[in-house]
Amino acid sequence: MNTARPTQINGFINVNKSRGCTSMDVVRRVKRLTGQKKRVGHGGTLDPQAEGVLPVCFGQATRLMEHLVDGVKGYFMKVTLGTTTSTYDSEGEVTSTGDWTGISRDDVEQAMLPFCGVIMQTPPMYSALKHQGKRLYELARAGVEVEREPRRVEIHSIEILDFSPPDVSLQVMCGRGVYMRSLAQDLGENLGCGGYLSELVRTRSGHFRVEEGVTLDELEESGWEQHLKPVDYALLESKSTIVPRAAERLIRQGREVSLGPNLSYSGYMERYRAYTSDGRFLAVLRYNKPESLWTPSLVFQLDTVSPYCPLGSTS
Repeated sequence: MNTARPTQINGFINVNKSRGCTSMDVVRRVKRLTGQKKRVGHGGTLDPQAEGVLPVCFGQATRLMEHLVDGVKGYFMKVTLGTTTSTYDSEGEVTSTGDWTGISRDDVEQAMLPFCGVIMQTPPMYSALKHQGKRLYELARAGVEVEREPRRVEIHSIEILDFSPPDVSLQVMCGRGVYMRSLAQDLGENLGCGGYLSELVRTRSGHFRVEEGVTLDELEESGWEQHLKPVDYALLESKSTIVPRAAERLIRQGREVSLGPNLSYSGYMERYRAYTSDGRFLAVLRYNKPESLWTPSLVFQLDTVSPYCPLGSTS
């Protein structure tokens, strides 16, 4: 009987989460499928009622979880006007109703304007945030409502995809920490008729797209190995470079390096993917402009050649 432990894998699987399961349900099932017990996580929680992109991280890829959480997210959301609920979505009890029949597409576009850009958003009571050591949703289920401090979030864009009253379908691009249920509630309040989130699909999380995702059933049927993305896949929107062996040794020691004038940068602390001369993903480098040096912010110990290694010295 073979009792050897499975080798730790490194990388991502872009799971297309189905409605009705939690993000941790997905992680637990992926752990069983892959045989990985440790260093497995996900890149940003999705509500049980939501569907779509949920990157699952393995091994050294877990060090990029915060990068995914901080990255740009895309959502398809459907708002049903004329009704508000206790949870701001279809799972809650109806708390009020309003007349939506006179609302036009132009009205919705005008009502959306205050939510574009950097805004202050109040989290819903049915959320995983904590108040005095307890989750807000636990307090809400016990009938307790507490004051929630508005939080600074950024919504890059909101676009109407379909206007079929009382339903309005929107595409939202946003940063970290935006609650789509609160957005639906606030939009309905702005329109004066109320509204709740009736459907939500995360279509993008950083470089991961929903059309390239795999469901848990598909993962089980086809085998997880063919769906594993390399660690550097999550950083493909960054520039890249190959470093010489001398610089590689310094980077592995966490030391700053000079890579010459051939690397372009467009802003302070520009980020680059760095690869070894034999094609392995090595590190995330940031440019320290005052010192004219490149600082390793994350260093990886990977054995395999990456298919995303640039062919030349820069890309």
